[in-house]
Amino acid sequence: MPLLVATHHGAFHADDVLAFSLVRAFVDPAAQVVRSRAPQDWERADIVVDVGGVYDPGRGRFDHHQKEYQGPLSAAGMVLLWLEETGRVDAGLAADLRARLVEYVDDVDNGRVEPKAGVPCFASIVHLCNQGAEELEEFDRRFLDAVGVADLLVAGLRSEHEEREEARAVVRAAMDEAERRGSNLLRLPRYVRWKPAYFAMGGEAHPTEFVIMPGLDGSSRAIAIPPAEGSFGKERPLPEAWAGLVDEELVAACGVAGARFCHKNSFICVFDTEQQLLEALTGAGLAR
Repeated sequence: MPLLVATHHGAFHADDVLAFSLVRAFVDPAAQVVRSRAPQDWERADIVVDVGGVYDPGRGRFDHHQKEYQGPLSAAGMVLLWLEETGRVDAGLAADLRARLVEYVDDVDNGRVEPKAGVPCFASIVHLCNQGAEELEEFDRRFLDAVGVADLLVAGLRSEHEEREEARAVVRAAMDEAERRGSNLLRLPRYVRWKPAYFAMGGEAHPTEFVIMPGLDGSSRAIAIPPAEGSFGKERPLPEAWAGLVDEELVAACGVAGARFCHKNSFICVFDTEQQLLEALTGAGLAR
């Protein structure tokens, strides 16, 4: 049977929407919701969020409105803490979710932060999902619309975290291999978001000067590594003679077939194959 989650009916807020989304993301994707203020509906539910006057994670009860609870969390923060403490969400992902989404929802719901006018934040989007609803059934439908938005945000943050962890492993292996070979090329086997991982692991002091990796279209590219994350500088630029050239003009300048593009600021160039790219870099005295 799908997990049953209860929350209050009528107008909804970012915390009850996000709490239900977190349950669907990390406990039961088929979880159902009953929106009611009837205690008998709370009793039959597996999890109750933002209503009921009880905070007891062991019983699946997550309300923050009662006088007995004096903490900083809303229903969303309570559910995330429970997910982390029960091992359903690892500490790194929990920290990301907390910093990027959940703490803000907690702060808004508890009156510590006022959403900024003109900024389409999650709390404001949820607020707008309520507008125009007059009947309880319409609020219920709008609640699920808002949950859909939350689902996209939670899934995106989860994927971003997983990709970052994967990138860290790939980049660490490439950094170690470059050091072993005495190479200035950080050669990545596939496209990853390399820069945050590289600098988090000491990239500023690493001897590599160019990242070599395949493009999503099957090409191969070299990227000049900046001296620090966020810098627009380059440890070593690509040849000025290549800057701003494409196709046959670039082929003529570098002397290697398969050249496609070099940015006018000399920080990235693209070739058909890695072999052609390495040939061009070697010929220009940029690879070792």
